[in-house]
Amino acid sequence: MPYRAPVSELRFVLDHVVGFDRVAATDRFAEATPETVEAILTEAGRLSEEVLAPLNRQGDLHPAHLENGVVRTSPGFADGFAAIAEGGWLGMSADPEHGGMGLPIALTMAVNEMIGSACLALQLNPLMTQGQIEALEAHASKEIKALYIPKLISGEWCGTMNLTEPQAGSDVGALRTKAEPNGDGTYAVTGQKIYISWGDNDFSQNICHLVLARLPDAAPGTKGISLFMVPKRIPDADGTPGVANTLSVVSLEHKLGLHGSPTAVMQYDGATGWLVGAPHKGMAAMFTMMNNARLGVGVQGLSVAEAAMQHAIGYAMERRQGRTAGGAGTILDHADVRRMVLDMKIDTFAARAIAMDCAVALDMAKATGDDAWAARGALLTPIAKAFGTDTGIEVAQQGIQVHGGMGFVEETGAAQFLRDVRVTAIYEGTNGIQAMDLVGRKLMDGGAAAYALLDDLAETDHAGLQAAVSDLRSVTEWMVAQDMQDRFAGAVPYLAAFARVLGAAYHLRAAAADPTRGRLAQVAVARMLPEAQAEMAKARSGAAALFALSSDEIAA
Repeated sequence: MPYRAPVSELRFVLDHVVGFDRVAATDRFAEATPETVEAILTEAGRLSEEVLAPLNRQGDLHPAHLENGVVRTSPGFADGFAAIAEGGWLGMSADPEHGGMGLPIALTMAVNEMIGSACLALQLNPLMTQGQIEALEAHASKEIKALYIPKLISGEWCGTMNLTEPQAGSDVGALRTKAEPNGDGTYAVTGQKIYISWGDNDFSQNICHLVLARLPDAAPGTKGISLFMVPKRIPDADGTPGVANTLSVVSLEHKLGLHGSPTAVMQYDGATGWLVGAPHKGMAAMFTMMNNARLGVGVQGLSVAEAAMQHAIGYAMERRQGRTAGGAGTILDHADVRRMVLDMKIDTFAARAIAMDCAVALDMAKATGDDAWAARGALLTPIAKAFGTDTGIEVAQQGIQVHGGMGFVEETGAAQFLRDVRVTAIYEGTNGIQAMDLVGRKLMDGGAAAYALLDDLAETDHAGLQAAVSDLRSVTEWMVAQDMQDRFAGAVPYLAAFARVLGAAYHLRAAAADPTRGRLAQVAVARMLPEAQAEMAKARSGAAALFALSSDEIAA
């Protein structure tokens, strides 16, 4: 089944579920009128359906590869990226001062969803560039902004983020890459970075690497990390890429999926770099890019969920197998297949609503300067990332199940969705780390942001939802009172419970706005709220039971 961009569904969620009208009512985003939103979503949908979706299988069958030190990308990817860049989609939310559109993040996420559904391996490239633009806007000098951001927006140059090293995975503070002052305002960056998405390509004039490294006087741990811009080719004063920098792609990873996206091992040998932000404050600058990417990766999970769901429903509506109670006689009339398909629809809708609610909160924070909106966006970010990617994985694997034996056959395309989406629960901070962030950093306010969000949910006139909100408030109070080990032990189920309560609330809002959605909302509430209760019970179980067994007993 060909991918069809869910333009009307995106509009419905923005207009009737997450209150995008509040964003459009601000002075900063006054240009995001209904007519503008419709035009943007329609055109991005057309691009995704007609230009990008045909590339998805090409990227899987013909992976990016390293040839004599040069990355060769999958057939058609260069033209696909050019179409994304020419449409202005790279700089949708970027500052107009440097050539961006200055549009809300919510619209960027909606467009990214469609592009990701069409071809996730290619969409990862713009996602990295968008995150780098935001980081440079927030932390770079005027000179770096003026030189790099316009080129990134135009698509002439691409951006990456370089955090991970072989000995330092999620423990970024253990990195060893060093930066020595050259005496002229630049630095010599030396070290190796791994898992660098789109670390190189054969269609950009330059690749701009944001690299975490340590200055000679740096303190140990994350407090001693600085951030540097290290371009593949050193630009001259006019911005023309000149001499090659002393960096290279050592190898590309052979991956389970996302074959069209080159994941590089990068080597820096005294490469020339420029400091971004203050010395030893690199993590703060990089977290700007990472937080952008975390929401973006949650949307990637949603992207695959939507595409896999469409694929599975198309198959279920055509495949005839066994006897059914009535209807068209296809497998969609079997109760178990219908259960799987409805589960897909329920969770995909919830993941979309969570992501868009998060984006709206970030937009409102930017437009109003209100700390409450910023806190809401920060709280929703790990939920959007973890639930969005978990949903993508679950919907993709259920899609294989709907296809039956044909789902295990590569030619149907069902398996690629699962292979491609699986990494999204790992990169940009594993989903376990997202959950730990939620119960740790995001509850450092004593739970104030969580309680405010729960107050909002409790306004929905539904007894079952209100009871679940009350129980989730109690669990939040329990979390706030515990030490970190007990919080972390229940972090994943706590996040899952929060996501399911949010999802039920969004389904009820949708039904209130459109009564034809009432039946789906009934199914959603009947499934999501009991699941939330089970997750809440696990969230309060504490760490003692996890450590009752010794390491030797676990390994036995």
